[in-house]
Amino acid sequence: MLKLKVNNIEVEVEEGLTVLQVCEKAGVEIPRFCYHEKLSIAGNCRMCLVEIEKSPKPVASCAMPAIEGMNIKTNTEFVEKARKGVMEFLLANHPLDCPVCDQGGECDLQDQSMFYGVDKSRYKENKREVPEKNMGPLIKTQMTRCIHCTRCIRFATEVAGVPELGAIGRGEDMQITTYLEQSMQSELSANVVDLCPVGALTSKPYVFEARPWELKKTETIDVMDAIGSNIRVDTYGWEVKRVLPRINEDINEEWISDKTRYACDGLLNQRLDTPYIKYNGKFEKASWSEVFNIIKSKFKNADKEKICGISGDLVNMETLYIFKEFFNKTLGSHNIESRSDHTYLNPDKRENYLFNSAINGIEEADFILLIGSNPRYEATILNARIRKSYMKNKTKIISLNDVGDLTYPYSSLNGDIENIKNIVEDKHEISNLIKEAKKPLIIFGQSALKSNSSKYIFESVKSFLHKNNKISNEWNSLNVISENASTVGGFDLGLYKTENGSNKVLKDLENHKFEIVYLLGQDSLKFKKQNEFIIYQGSHGDKGAEMADIILPGAAYTEQNGYFTNLEGILQKAYKASYPPEEAKEDWLIINELAEVMNHRKLFNDKDELDSSLINQINLYIEKNNSKEFSDIKNLNFEKELLKIDNEDYYFSNVITRASKTMFECKKAKTNLKSTGTDG
Repeated sequence: MLKLKVNNIEVEVEEGLTVLQVCEKAGVEIPRFCYHEKLSIAGNCRMCLVEIEKSPKPVASCAMPAIEGMNIKTNTEFVEKARKGVMEFLLANHPLDCPVCDQGGECDLQDQSMFYGVDKSRYKENKREVPEKNMGPLIKTQMTRCIHCTRCIRFATEVAGVPELGAIGRGEDMQITTYLEQSMQSELSANVVDLCPVGALTSKPYVFEARPWELKKTETIDVMDAIGSNIRVDTYGWEVKRVLPRINEDINEEWISDKTRYACDGLLNQRLDTPYIKYNGKFEKASWSEVFNIIKSKFKNADKEKICGISGDLVNMETLYIFKEFFNKTLGSHNIESRSDHTYLNPDKRENYLFNSAINGIEEADFILLIGSNPRYEATILNARIRKSYMKNKTKIISLNDVGDLTYPYSSLNGDIENIKNIVEDKHEISNLIKEAKKPLIIFGQSALKSNSSKYIFESVKSFLHKNNKISNEWNSLNVISENASTVGGFDLGLYKTENGSNKVLKDLENHKFEIVYLLGQDSLKFKKQNEFIIYQGSHGDKGAEMADIILPGAAYTEQNGYFTNLEGILQKAYKASYPPEEAKEDWLIINELAEVMNHRKLFNDKDELDSSLINQINLYIEKNNSKEFSDIKNLNFEKELLKIDNEDYYFSNVITRASKTMFECKKAKTNLKSTGTDG
């Protein structure tokens, strides 16, 4: 530990910190523009100047290592004069754009100039002007405002792994640009908007929409993938204007994917706002009592074995729970499922469908094997952690398939399932790599779990890991990347009907064994409708609504409180930021009211009763599950096949993204890059 003084107060800190970090620990705030705790140190804005005893000049605190016995002063006249000089220099070329700048109200330069700005400048030269750059459909540039802090360059190179941003020219001719003047090829690109301390990089879809103080801010959870990123939703009236990241070091640190940030404009389009009934192939508006009575008569006249329910990808756990209760108790049916395709599931132990090493555990891994996964598109934030692990520890990464650019180097095999057979039978070099690694990560993607050999792949690898003590309370190497926000929650609540891990409900549906199908926010089914009567409950007029006979308008994720369990099994609550449009209702309420129409009795009296019952159910399930012993599945059939990576359309992965104009622009930009051959 080092002993030193900050403003004549003695502090004790660990070795290896910079002067700026020491001051932060001592509770003294240092102004800065270029320094960011998640990026490398650049030391090029000079705003963080402090006085150090015996040093004749002010020192840049972000780049100066702390030394035993230092006496640091942060609030002397000497420091103030130095910082004012730096601010004058930074503002030498800065335009007076504050009234029309989208950064106004949350601009670091604006805030700091209130403290350190002076009312006149000694610079008489003309201000320079820098032409705008094309950075794609998400980032609006006004590079005349740029102060060359290089945060965006460092983020793109170090975190996103796409070294496309850089500086050209020198001195006052220096410019930050994408070298090829094209869209940034990263699913994390818009984080540079948050990082930019001035208005040089702002959000293109949000341009001139609102000022920060006009917006209502709601802290909630993202549902665009299974990560459960912590976000803040900003609303103007009931309209969602933007989504920003919240810091959660265990899950998303302080980054979010572009899909999370910009799909929110899809919440306005294609909305279902009133119940509909299909007559002669055309939808007609109806009242709630009308549709409930039709559904009641249909359910009453149908055999309970001929009724099934399938839930979708964005449904919260309260709705999943009441959906199951409705089927089990009101209808007496157990034909419910949360999987929309033939994904293998072994529900015996919770670890079989979780990312057991945890997202922040990726940084501790010393070997990573990807089986049928492209984490860049399946879980963007998780992919950034794998890159971080590689950058920090030079972790060896091997993928069964070549899946293109993952933003970090990896070795790939030929995709043959025989490689898995050889690994689990100790006939492959990877077997030794797994055994010798202290904390190996084996990551199963959705493509592996949907293949013909899914059961063999998953169970044989799990057995191999267990045999070599890689599945224990200290470290569990078995990891599954879930597809959707509601996947793990659905499995925890028992929304599945399996037969040797297969999807029994979907098989029966494809064989047309059901008369009534209740789709709860389910828009990914690929089955040909014959005589089934389909009830669709959801927020958007998409694929599910198209095939429905009755439509019940529900709420989107920003319009209702709800729990979601992320891919590592953490239960998080999403909060209501706005309201469902017109006659649409919260999802749990629709099912509760339908149960009342059916049985003259609600399933739950209010949301609080539903919440407490749900939490009890989950706690009981986890407690019971944790006491289960490991069970090995014998006699696995090996089928010789090549594993194909089935990448879903990243920018069109759910109903909200498909209704989003911004996501359409991103998809178009990506397609253009591929057609011109410049896609990495």
